[in-house]
This record gives sequence, C-alpha cells and structure tokens, in this order.
Amino acid sequence: MNRKLKYIIRRCENTVLFAIKTIMLVSLFVAFFGVYSYLIPELRVFNRTSIISYGTFVVAILLFIRIYGGFSVGEKKSKEIVNSMLLATLMADIITFLEMYIMGLSTTQIHNFADNHLNLSVIPPLQDIPMKYFLQYYFTTRVLPGLGLLVIVFVLQVLLLYIFSYFGNFVYFKINHPQKSLIVYQDESLLPTVIPKIQKYKKQWRINRLIKYDDPDIKGALLGHSTIFFLDVPKNERTRQVEYCYAHNKNIYILPDVSDIILNHASHVVVDDTAMFASTKQSMSFEQMIIKRICDIIFAVIMILLSSPFMIISALAIKIYDRGPVFYKQARLTKGGREFNVLKFRSMIVDAEKNTGAMLSTENDDRITPVGKILRRFRLDELPQLFNILKGDMSVVGPRPERLVIAKEYEKELPEFRYRLKVKAGLTGLAQIMSKYNTTPKDKLALDLEYIAQYSIWLDIKLILQTMIVFLKKDSTEGVTQQDDDINTILEEIDKGATKPSDKPK
Repeated sequence: MNRKLKYIIRRCENTVLFAIKTIMLVSLFVAFFGVYSYLIPELRVFNRTSIISYGTFVVAILLFIRIYGGFSVGEKKSKEIVNSMLLATLMADIITFLEMYIMGLSTTQIHNFADNHLNLSVIPPLQDIPMKYFLQYYFTTRVLPGLGLLVIVFVLQVLLLYIFSYFGNFVYFKINHPQKSLIVYQDESLLPTVIPKIQKYKKQWRINRLIKYDDPDIKGALLGHSTIFFLDVPKNERTRQVEYCYAHNKNIYILPDVSDIILNHASHVVVDDTAMFASTKQSMSFEQMIIKRICDIIFAVIMILLSSPFMIISALAIKIYDRGPVFYKQARLTKGGREFNVLKFRSMIVDAEKNTGAMLSTENDDRITPVGKILRRFRLDELPQLFNILKGDMSVVGPRPERLVIAKEYEKELPEFRYRLKVKAGLTGLAQIMSKYNTTPKDKLALDLEYIAQYSIWLDIKLILQTMIVFLKKDSTEGVTQQDDDINTILEEIDKGATKPSDKPK
C-alpha cells in the first residue's frame, strides 16, 4: 500500500471501518432474505410480512452485536470477532425464522387448505376444520424446508463473516502499526503473568520497555511511548503519572484494584456547587432480589426440562465408565459466607482428593476421566447446579462458588476476596465467561467485583446470553498451568533491540 493511499485511509479510518461493517451487515441481510425469498414469495415485495421480517432481522442483529461485543476491528483478534459475530448472526437468524413462520401460520388460509388438501366438496365452518391436519401440513411443507434453508443460509453467512472479519483487521493493521508500549510496575512478580497476555496482541501493542514506577527516568520513558500499562503502582504515584500521561495524550491501561472498580461505577453528583463521585449502592434492593429470585426459578425449571436428555446421557456415561457415583457433592460458599453442597456430575476418578487434599485441577490432570474431559469441555458437569438454583443456594448469574479452604488461602493474599460473598454464587457470571480455568484469583476477583458493582437485571440477561461464548473458547476449560518462566525468560521474548539491559528489573 503506497504512502499516499495509506495517508488518505488513515485520515478516513473510521469511515472506512464503518463502510466495511455496513457492507458486512447488508451482505448478511441479503444472504438471509435472498435465499428465503425463493420459499416465501411475500418477501420479494414490500408488504406487512416482508417489512416486519426485515425489521426483526435488523433489530435483532444490532442488539446481539452489542451483547456479544460484535465487530471490534483493531481491538480483538480476527477469530474472536468471528466468534462474536457468529453468535449474534445465529441469534438474529433464529428469531427472524420464528417470526416469519409464526406470521406465516397466522396468515395461511385454513379454508384454502381444507379445499385443496382435504378433498371436501363443501368447505365446513372454520371451527370444524381439523387443526391437527392443518398444523401437520404447515410443518411438513413450510417449516421443515425452512429449517433446511436456515442451515444453508448460516453456512453462507459464516463464510461472509470470516471474509469481512479478517479483511477488517487486515485493513486496520495495514494503516495502524503496533503501539510502542511501556510497562510501569512496582513488583516484578506480576510481569511473567501480565506480559504474555499483552504479547498475544502483538499487532496492537509492542512492548518496548519495562520500568519501575520510581525510576529517575520515568517521565522521559512516559514521553517516549504512545501506550502505558500501569501494574500495581502505588496510588499516589500512579495518580501523578496518569495525569502526566493524560496531559501528553498517551493511551493508558491500568490494572485496577478494588477502589478503582468501585469508583468506575460510581454516580456523578453535585453537592451545592462541588462535583463528587457517589458509591451508595452497597447491595441489591428488595425489589431487585425478588425479581432476580423469580427469574432464577423460571430459568432453572425451563433449563432442567430442556437439558434433561443431556443429563440422562451424561449420568449413563459416568456410570458405565467406572461404575462409580454419578453425582459429586462438595461444600461451597455462597452469599454471606454460608456453606452449601454444590451438585455436579463427577468428572474425576472416585476419591480424587483422598491423597492430595483440596486442590485446583491442573492442565492435563490425570484425575480427570475421559468422560469427565468431555463433560468439562461442554460444561455439562455444571448442569446439576440447576437444582441448587431451584433450591435457592445459587443464582443463575453470580460469582463462582468457591470452597472454604481455597477461599481462605486466597484471602491471605487478597483480603478483598471475601467481597464476592455480597451476592449469591452463580452458575455463570462475568468471571466465568471472560476468564479461563487458569486465570489468576486476582483477575477473577476483579471481574466478580465488576459484576457486583454494576448489577442490573439487564446485565444478568446479557451475561446469560454471553455464556454461549464459553463453548467457543477451548482454553476456558483448561486446568491451572504452572508458571515456570522467570522474568529473564520473559524479557528474552521482548524485542532485544527495543529493551535495554538497564531497563531490566533487578
């Protein structure tokens, strides 16, 4: 790409990306209705059926793009964008499909059906027409072919999503080079954990230097980089350095502590003529608790009915494999530190902790059975917790229920870990969706506190829908990995030409 063209595109970057997104959405729309117009002639012209169907698809896909994170070109990897867009598109397809065929059922002329398919010489009154024959006719001649088309449409849309997602990131990174990045830290023990995560996004950031927050050259280092990462820098020093970065138009990323999360969701108030942040929401209101409990019961009952075939198959597989118990009960913590027995399908060998005591599962853990690996991969081992929700020990959405002995260990290093117990433990939640099995307790705590700080019924609905993302993330079910790399090994992975020996922490 020549310099002049690159300059023009960079000046119009937002417009170019908006155009790519718009063309992608139009392509998905055309793929859906272009195929279905062959089966449903009403879609070829503007009428009530077509206008409502078009509107349903547009509203649904825009809504689910927002829920799943959508077309985040330049912010996510192409595969992550594809996964988000796949779910958004699938949900829009299903909702539009249901709308079209429910509307089709209500507009199909039952009398015409009776006249053409029941061989009646005289059309009987509407109430005398056998509805079961009409419904059978409608299902076999309209719905089943429509389901077949839905598969074809989705395959076509998948191809389009791959093309536009990879093309969008290709264009973005052609005109935006990796940001020259600086890591400001206090404790070097965090570096082996954080640096590899940043390095996964090499097209976004290039780590150029590491420096301690109290280094005499800190201001020069801040000026020499476009993006600054602050890792556990003392509050007073971090405030000064962040303000300095803000004054010089730097991109700022901060590893938050508890107070950061609380203030991030505080409301803005003016007392007389003084602006303040107010964090007055310490727990759910009575109304919120009632609504949440009702939603939990409804969700649990529906999901138990829908998932019962999978639970039966899982139970049989466990029993056939080693003749051991199907279920596994374990004491966990919920709201207020109350203990309850969480119910899960057994995914490990019998008496897995007999010799080791309480411990987290690790990557390639030989205690996990072959059946258990499958159950964990698709989160089927969690299904019995629906009964915990029905009983009231858990909620659908909330922090992961932790064991007392492990929670106490975490609290030795993270006293704030107990704040997770402000709400009921949950089957899913922000930490369960965004993290992995090997995510650090501190990172999971930050996600749990984010959920508690911004709780709303809408957020619960959003997280329930986002839970499907977990099934597209292979690393979400991996066990804890051992961190063997020391800081010198990590530093060797950074560009040697960009990292000076004097920058290395001592």
